[in-house]
Amino acid sequence: METFSGLHEGVKDVISHRLGWSELRPVQEETCRAVADGSDVLVIAPTAGGKTEAALIPVIDGIMKGAIPGVAAIYIAPLKALINDQEERFSEFCVPNGLELTKWHGDVPKGDRAWKDGEAPHILMITPESLEVLLMEPDLSSDLRNLRYLIIDELHAFVESDRGVHMRVLLDRLDRLAGRNIQRIGLSATVGNPGEILSWFSGGRHGGALVRIPAPAREKHFTFIVEEREKRRMQALARLTAGKKALVFVNSRSDAESVTRALSGQVEQLMVHHSSLSPALRKEAEEAFSGEGSACIICTSTLELGIDIGDLDVVVQVGPPGSVSSFLQRMGRSGRRGKPPYVASVLKNAGELLCMVAVIESASRKEVEPLRPPQKPYSVLVQQILLELLRKRRSSRIRIRRFVRGLAAFSAIRGREIDTVLNYMTGSGMLEHDGDMLMSGQGAEQAFGRSNWKDLYSVISGGGEFRAVTPDGEVVGKLDARFVAARSGTSFSLGGKSWTCVKSDESHELVVVVPGEGERSDVFWTGSQAGFSPVVCHAVEEILERGGSLLPLPGKEEELLAGLIGEFPPIRAGALHVLEKPGKKGPEVTVLTFRGRRFNGILAALLRSEASRKISISYDDFGLTLKRMAKEQAAESAVGMLEKVRSKGMQGAAGILNVPGQEVWKFAPALPENLLREMAVHDYYRLPEFYHDLTTADLILVSSGKP
Repeated sequence: METFSGLHEGVKDVISHRLGWSELRPVQEETCRAVADGSDVLVIAPTAGGKTEAALIPVIDGIMKGAIPGVAAIYIAPLKALINDQEERFSEFCVPNGLELTKWHGDVPKGDRAWKDGEAPHILMITPESLEVLLMEPDLSSDLRNLRYLIIDELHAFVESDRGVHMRVLLDRLDRLAGRNIQRIGLSATVGNPGEILSWFSGGRHGGALVRIPAPAREKHFTFIVEEREKRRMQALARLTAGKKALVFVNSRSDAESVTRALSGQVEQLMVHHSSLSPALRKEAEEAFSGEGSACIICTSTLELGIDIGDLDVVVQVGPPGSVSSFLQRMGRSGRRGKPPYVASVLKNAGELLCMVAVIESASRKEVEPLRPPQKPYSVLVQQILLELLRKRRSSRIRIRRFVRGLAAFSAIRGREIDTVLNYMTGSGMLEHDGDMLMSGQGAEQAFGRSNWKDLYSVISGGGEFRAVTPDGEVVGKLDARFVAARSGTSFSLGGKSWTCVKSDESHELVVVVPGEGERSDVFWTGSQAGFSPVVCHAVEEILERGGSLLPLPGKEEELLAGLIGEFPPIRAGALHVLEKPGKKGPEVTVLTFRGRRFNGILAALLRSEASRKISISYDDFGLTLKRMAKEQAAESAVGMLEKVRSKGMQGAAGILNVPGQEVWKFAPALPENLLREMAVHDYYRLPEFYHDLTTADLILVSSGKP
């Protein structure tokens, strides 16, 4: 109560009368103390654990006590929808205390994304991309000089991508603008290596505090439905959700559309929610939960993040999720208001059951995926060089180098590497000389200069998708360019409704759609599913080694699992197992790794460099299969190939693997081959970790047995 009593009267009034709380939760108590100490703070607490209020209470308290002019706090979120959702929660604190609150993102009308001189809001809610735009506006950005607090929501959604590097750059640039270290408060529900992420987030500027509140032990309910036939599987899903508030998670946008189509007519108030739908359609789905009666949303990871969709009866997982982190976020959607969390899994076969059980076991042990920020973010470096030249019109090499080296996100990039980038950009026409000064060149303008350099403000690779609009101009969503080319004139499902493409405009990436009729084709989007994380794969390996699950499974599911486990040879966790079995065209060899799709994809590519052309090599999350092997000693031959790959070393492997381009890194065209390859080695393939894992694992040749 001591923390509560020390708060500003206006803050206490909101907590007591508007929220109806008699005291602060532990996460809020600890966060208030950490913020008061002046530390950068990382708050980790379960979904619906009060993280938002934990940040808001000390921030609003500080603003009220400090009477800070200009923008005092910025809230940064990964999704526009999350900002829209959190606006009401922020307003509960701001409005009674006379604090101005402004949203700024792409869905906010342009006229509402600014303010007049002397009328800056106290709190600004914004995405990283819109913050980049704001920092290009001298009159508006000058109102950020008194900035005191930065709140970054769902921090884990940023960390492992170029978008996280961009966000970190923006935080440092705000420090420069203010002339001091602005206090940072990060919020996250799931992080496997919180200490490392706090260090990355704070950048070693001053003390960092970790506020970590574990979820209280409580009863949880799980059910499993395993049905190979799709029609029966969908019927079971309809029975599960009938008459309930249900959130049904699937693992891709295409799955969301196909499941919605299968349930159409069987479930009342059926909605769909994924990233390729228009904001209006997504909002309609979110609002369905606020009404009376049942509602069912078929969704992807777009509803994992902190968007509040209210109370619900059941979370359904169609197929196992790819990570423990996703599962915890999804399970956290249920079990509010005193009810135990309830997750029902609808699965195809024993293999999916095994993976689902592995996910739940990992979650029960609090084994969550660690996050790893990019180590060689040269693509974001290019973006920031071009933006700096856009701001200054021209600049010297020395100033550009000084600008870059002062940003913590680029601390591992050496001066000679910056020179390499500048030399290549100059040679390729991205930059031009004006005496001793550099300025953006024709190459940069052609690649990124459209719509007043709009492409520079985001590190997210665009393209490949067409906006689907009706003849009246209503935006329905986005369609994959390949789908548009292949399915023109046919009906398809988008947002749970039937549409037909009647006209496409490639130059504007636009397709006109009208309500469709008749047979509908399956809609698809480019980009494969990431598969299972190494944490999940290792948990599967442990279940196989143990010979069963630790979960109290019903008899039918336990029998299914036992049958599948019996098909594997004895497993020793951590080793690579090599097995041989007869195939249609000669022996087939399986290498069981249990290390995930990234590891197995790299290993497959390196093995192909050692194999004869006739050998085909495929892989999944758990291992590799080599077909058309020589008839004699096929398994021994595969072991020999593995040994050769191990002896190659990281440098030898780096020369074999393909280097991705603009489909992965937006600013790849402005980078030389050697730096692209370095990014691929460290941030795409993560070869140091791969080779450490590969060379330290025992190779076990299994004399008999079936995978």
